[in-house]
Amino acid sequence: MADRISLLGAASDDVQARRPTAHLSLSRVGVTNVQKVIRIREGSDAEQLFYAEMDCFVDLGPEQKGAHMSRFEEVVEEAIDEVVIGEALKAETLASHIAERVRERQHGLRAEVTIAARYPEHKNAPVSGIRTQAIYTLFGSAVASERGTRRLVGVQAQGMTACPCAQEMLMGRSRERLAADGFTDDEIARVFSAVPVATHNQRGLGTLYIGCPEACTDAIEASRLLRIVEDSMSSEVYELMKRTDEAEVVEKAHRRPRFVEDCVREMVRMAVDEYESLGDDVFVQAKQENLETIHHHNVVAERHGLIGELRRELREDEPQLHHVTMREWLEARV
Repeated sequence: MADRISLLGAASDDVQARRPTAHLSLSRVGVTNVQKVIRIREGSDAEQLFYAEMDCFVDLGPEQKGAHMSRFEEVVEEAIDEVVIGEALKAETLASHIAERVRERQHGLRAEVTIAARYPEHKNAPVSGIRTQAIYTLFGSAVASERGTRRLVGVQAQGMTACPCAQEMLMGRSRERLAADGFTDDEIARVFSAVPVATHNQRGLGTLYIGCPEACTDAIEASRLLRIVEDSMSSEVYELMKRTDEAEVVEKAHRRPRFVEDCVREMVRMAVDEYESLGDDVFVQAKQENLETIHHHNVVAERHGLIGELRRELREDEPQLHHVTMREWLEARV
């Protein structure tokens, strides 16, 4: 009985600091779905409030029974108050500050924080110029360790894609009908040049992440990532449009038909062009999910890897057998 009492310890003991029943370290311990409102200042504008969800984790050594869960909340509150956010929402900066403080407070070798925030951007419709608001998702992640802090910033945006396969089949049918009606090959080519051919469409969800290693100090602007994601699809979409805008969006999409795979390749190509100056160890992950209209299923494509490897594959035709994953990059296992 006495041994049992000593094992449990006195009521005033730090329960989390006691010896665990199994001498085993844990990869991640923490809290998820921490919901906060973040204050954002954009340039000289007044502060705005944005809703964000956060996950905070720390590694746990084999000699410690548990993490101090209340300290996660304390660190999040302090970091939100201390971090000054400038002209753009810097979720990765906030994640870095929280990760570094969590690691220090929890006495861990490694801490990880992820943030997902919903925020608005304004843009003008393509023809009428009418101003409309779009809601985007911004992601920020950071891993703090003895080596320093790795930061990851990402965005997700919606767009429109037009299926190339169905369009080519309809062009084949139309070409047969026009030829049977007496049109020459040159006349048929002129028709197709002037009139976009119909196809089925999808609403696309594009996601792009760029990761900076410990030595990287350059800022990754979310606005630039959003342009890359939207440009990778057949056309941008707008919440508010006049009829002329609708016609422009539909025609643009049908003149730029793209598969889900095309969108990912375009995202990666533009990301490499934009960020290769940051170094070969910068991480890139592009993902596209298309919500099908004539099928019950959706389709998805993804590519991830280091920017140096991606550049060599794009420009030197040097395929990579292993594609570095986000988890590998965050944990510096590459």
